[in-house]
Amino acid sequence: MKRILLILLLLPAVHTRAQTVPPAYAEAIKLLDFWFDAQTDYDRLPGISVGIVKDQELLWSKGYGKADIAKKIPADASTLYSICSISKLFTSVAVLQLRDAGKLRLDDDVASLLPWFSIKQAHPGSAPITVRTLLTHSSGLPREIDFPYWTENNFPSKEQVVEKIKQQQTLYPASTYFQYSNLGISLLGYIVEEVSGMSYTQYVEEHILRPLKLLHTHTTFPTGETEKVAGGYSELSRKGERRPIPRFDTKGITPAAGYTSTVEDLARFASWQFRLLEKNDGTEILRASTLREMQQVQYMDPNWKTSWGLGFKITHTDNKTFVSHSGYCPGYQSLIILSPQDKLAFIVLINAIGTDPNKYYEGMRAMLAKACEDKPSDKVDASLVPFCGLYGGQPWGSELAVSTWGDKLATMFLPADNPKHALILWKRTQDNTFRRIRDDGELGEELYFERDKDGRIQKLWWNSNYRYRLK
Repeated sequence: MKRILLILLLLPAVHTRAQTVPPAYAEAIKLLDFWFDAQTDYDRLPGISVGIVKDQELLWSKGYGKADIAKKIPADASTLYSICSISKLFTSVAVLQLRDAGKLRLDDDVASLLPWFSIKQAHPGSAPITVRTLLTHSSGLPREIDFPYWTENNFPSKEQVVEKIKQQQTLYPASTYFQYSNLGISLLGYIVEEVSGMSYTQYVEEHILRPLKLLHTHTTFPTGETEKVAGGYSELSRKGERRPIPRFDTKGITPAAGYTSTVEDLARFASWQFRLLEKNDGTEILRASTLREMQQVQYMDPNWKTSWGLGFKITHTDNKTFVSHSGYCPGYQSLIILSPQDKLAFIVLINAIGTDPNKYYEGMRAMLAKACEDKPSDKVDASLVPFCGLYGGQPWGSELAVSTWGDKLATMFLPADNPKHALILWKRTQDNTFRRIRDDGELGEELYFERDKDGRIQKLWWNSNYRYRLK
């Protein structure tokens, strides 16, 4: 325990929620902290909040940049963001709850549950549009309700949606192609209301959010100033600027895109899934078997590249299955992705568009994988800590981050698209001298740290050139 506490103390200003962090992960997190701090600036993000979940613990969470630039409010793990289409997961859970309760079937025709549903079927030989096809985005419905709400930031009410559907028609025959559809998931929200006899918001609050203690997750932006809400910002202009985007109310498409949440709440949502998946026949909000069903491939597009469960996107990478959902809406982008096999989850919330949450997820996943491969020594050499920091390479060259990697040093050029690919490990050969560890294990060139008259590190030398210590 003392050893773990020492490692945590050496973390450079990392906000860690869990009481124990595996030593290998702690080393990776130190480097991730350098990486996120730099990427937030170099990618010109207003703010970003991230989290890593291991089973029932939030291993690490932190915010970078600003939740609100004008008010100079910093982002952190409790900052509330619009989570956009991650909303669809909560709607999917609600539908499967009602299925388990015997109130609907996945193969029910949508028209049998919503008598007013009368979209024109452009393909007379089509199979029926069912609850299952809505969940898997294979219904053949168009992507959007026919209003320019993403352009004008003016969303239709449910009543307007119901009327507009009568004027729309299907895009494909049902069960033929994958077509992501906000219209389809909105219909699922209306089915929840019809079948449960409750408003959509009331149902999910009483049957999902409160039982899971997701106290900072809402079906819309909360009113008042009781919570720290991130302001949304546009994509970068050609001048490298982002403009504020007004807050929005998704109204009739709330089940598809209306929710707000935090890294901490989404971490609880992930931990619930890992907890439930461990049960053979237990129930917590859902049956364990139902969650497994949701996270299994239920529809594969004919291109064999897009596979979907019941609400979840399903991918296969490095011989592991990942379940996820991302989100993109005015001013915000989001991602939650889980590896049920490893009981690992990654969360990325950004208050700007025109960004790539997958880049930040891949960076976190790659660094944890590297730590698991290398298994850095859990005996952190305290004498290495004075070398750690940022070093500048002006008048040209990027920043160089230096951190510990067990009993070695690690360097990483910043910015970097993927921190693992930028990682170089060094073995100490003398008090202030290190040599690069090649991929084949042999030692390469030297890295030398120069001290001032008081013994403080002031610069490093590498390949006959130097970089001054910045911090």
